[in-house]
Amino acid sequence: MIILAVDYGLKRTGLAVCDRDEIICSPLEVVQQKDDGLAEKIAQTAQDYKAEALVFGLPYNMDGTEGKQAKKVRSFAEKAGKIAGLEVFFQDERLTSEFASDMLRPAELTRKKKKKRLDAVAAAAILKAFTEKRKLENS
Repeated sequence: MIILAVDYGLKRTGLAVCDRDEIICSPLEVVQQKDDGLAEKIAQTAQDYKAEALVFGLPYNMDGTEGKQAKKVRSFAEKAGKIAGLEVFFQDERLTSEFASDMLRPAELTRKKKKKRLDAVAAAAILKAFTEKRKLENS
């Protein structure tokens, strides 16, 4: 199944997509758009890539509880899912930004260029964790 992943943020939102076999998870872009029009942008991107579902990174607290930001993500994800007409899933996103930063370190990008890619790479990490979990559940 082709899945579009969303690393939703207040300033930047990262997008990533996987192939139909859920093997390759590729960062797409970082959208620097606030909530106005962001859900529509996500829906359009999902349509462009023929996504069949959305997965949003859910920012749990380190103790596993959900805070204010997790509630915002759930609310926004529901809106985006309705606009896109797609089922929405959630994946724990704890430490994905750190993982993404580690992944970009060897690229020796400038801080500005790294910032432009970081959230998309984090979305790909969220998507990879989600697809791996699905494979385990289905085996």
